[in-house]
Amino acid sequence: MSPSFTFSDDPALIDRQLVHRWLSEQAYWAKGRTREMQDAAIDASRNYSIRDDHDRQVAYARVVTDGVTFAWLCDVFVDESARGRGIGRMLVTGVIDDLQHSSTVKRIMLATSDADGLYAKFGFAEPDGPSTYMIRPMSH
Repeated sequence: MSPSFTFSDDPALIDRQLVHRWLSEQAYWAKGRTREMQDAAIDASRNYSIRDDHDRQVAYARVVTDGVTFAWLCDVFVDESARGRGIGRMLVTGVIDDLQHSSTVKRIMLATSDADGLYAKFGFAEPDGPSTYMIRPMSH
């Protein structure tokens, strides 16, 4: 019997220690992130998880949003042991559904260097025309 998985938008179900370990040790975009920084990011965001039939968290994503016009999908991570089972698709579908039903968000943005194919299946694409996206790095 194959395991079943459940999507959740309940922030109380987030295993903060596990999420911090995943991101700070395995995610190229968050390596070295402190636990304090990760907890602050969780507290200031909408949080999503996928849990298996043993109630273990196997995936995580968060969205930074004003809840009205804009959302930034980030920190999407699927545990290595759960990859290849459609967990990433389930997670992104759940996030999009939640934002469509609980807000008036007009656009969702993200950045990726290795999952373009996954996100393209959900309608994410590079913007048409000249790029208007700008970044200002902060020095700390």
